[in-house]
Amino acid sequence: MSQTSLHDPPADPIAEGARARAQGRAKDACPYPANSPARLAWFEGYDGAPIERMPDLPVTKR
Repeated sequence: MSQTSLHDPPADPIAEGARARAQGRAKDACPYPANSPARLAWFEGYDGAPIERMPDLPVTKR
């Protein structure tokens, strides 16, 4: 059985992005090339939301 540590690197770009945000790193610290699938996945992890999800519309009062 293998043991993991909190200091082991994440296995995927989404986890890497989430860890970067948790560590207080800037969003522009993404190590992946522009327009790559890994970069989009890293941003999903950093933002905590899937890229395909549309932003929520503002709530209007009636």
